[in-house]
Amino acid sequence: MADPTVGEERRDHKDVDAGAAFVLQSKGEWWHAGFHLTTAIVGPTILTLPYAFRGLGWELGIFCLTTMGIVTFYSYLLMSKVLAQCENAGRRHIRFRELAADVLGSGWMFYFVVFIQTGINCGIGIGAILLAGQCLEILYSSISPHGSLKLHDFIAMVTVVMIVLSQLPTFHSLRYINLCSLFLSLGYTALMVGACIHAGMSANAPAKDYSLEPKKSSRAFSAFTSISIIASIFGNGILPEIQATLAPPASGKMLKGLCMCYGVIGLTFYSAAVSGYWAFGNKSSSNIFNSLLPDNGTSLAPTWVLAIAVIFVLLQLFAIGLVYSQVAYEIMEKKSGDVNQGMFSKRNLVPRIILRSIYTILCGFVAAMLPFFGDINGVVGAIGFIPLDFVLPMLLYNMTYKPPKSSFTYLVNTTIMVVFTGAGIMGAFSSIRKLVLDARQFKLFGNEVVD
Repeated sequence: MADPTVGEERRDHKDVDAGAAFVLQSKGEWWHAGFHLTTAIVGPTILTLPYAFRGLGWELGIFCLTTMGIVTFYSYLLMSKVLAQCENAGRRHIRFRELAADVLGSGWMFYFVVFIQTGINCGIGIGAILLAGQCLEILYSSISPHGSLKLHDFIAMVTVVMIVLSQLPTFHSLRYINLCSLFLSLGYTALMVGACIHAGMSANAPAKDYSLEPKKSSRAFSAFTSISIIASIFGNGILPEIQATLAPPASGKMLKGLCMCYGVIGLTFYSAAVSGYWAFGNKSSSNIFNSLLPDNGTSLAPTWVLAIAVIFVLLQLFAIGLVYSQVAYEIMEKKSGDVNQGMFSKRNLVPRIILRSIYTILCGFVAAMLPFFGDINGVVGAIGFIPLDFVLPMLLYNMTYKPPKSSFTYLVNTTIMVVFTGAGIMGAFSSIRKLVLDARQFKLFGNEVVD
């Protein structure tokens, strides 16, 4: 049985931690967790789902999408239970890295999770700024086709806005922004579905071809790349930090928040994947807007519909960038903040402004320098989201609850770990292969995002 004195000491240590007291403030209700989870999972990456289906076909695409949804819901529920069990034992964990190190009893696991989480959070922060800059460029190009502004100019504009928004002090303070994000995701999904149906039924619609690549090796690589894309789209990687924003006890609230999030997922993911793949088949672009607005020929959907959808995507990207920056902010304030002084005292306010601004500027600089970051994100997703969301939760549950090795739960958890470890390795290999094949298109500070 756990020593309650040790648990009390750990809890007290966390209470005086500025990162915990300020950034991961525990004041939220279950619907706030639902808003945070939805923003963390349901984003513009769903526009790549038709492209993922291109490497899988109808049957395998629907199967993989459904399987990933079931497994990730189960995985997040298990992690929530592990967090609740630790809290009941007097060890409340509000950070993924501390949970993994405590349950698995290994110091290196702490640094492993820090490394993976940092890769994911920085990757999504950079990607959000890059895609938001691309959205602004699309709108600008439609208004001024021969304008002088370049992609890096729009990335700079987005970075300035993100610097301002980054000064919101706590994760909990994002709750209304993330509620707006939820509605924005429903809005641009509905517009995209309507645009795809219009395009698929128009006289200029491309011929619908759902055949897979003829070579078995290429087909296999494409399939594993598609699986990595779908896994990344369902990825979260910050569930303990989201659960930390809830007022204790959090376990029942977290289940309700997950149900809200997966209700939105059911509405958006399937409609986006099916409508886009139906309309364009194996000609689906990695961003379905590029299929709807081809470089050659007329738009396949009303331009005003696409413009509104792009604006919705742009606005949601700010929320996504903020959510995934919270772990970095928490780490910075854990080191720089003084919990004995107020959150808005000069002692805490000045370092917060400086450090968060520097972090955001660095993300913006990398986004401008590497406009082919989508390929790198594929690798990050395979080696980041799959370990954190498909493997570690099962291992943590087995270590915490110790189900008998002959039990159904143990067998299911072990099977998921083995299958997704293999899928992650193959997905990383396939994503690296695609990055190498696309290397000739890469150009530092280029004006085009590599597809």
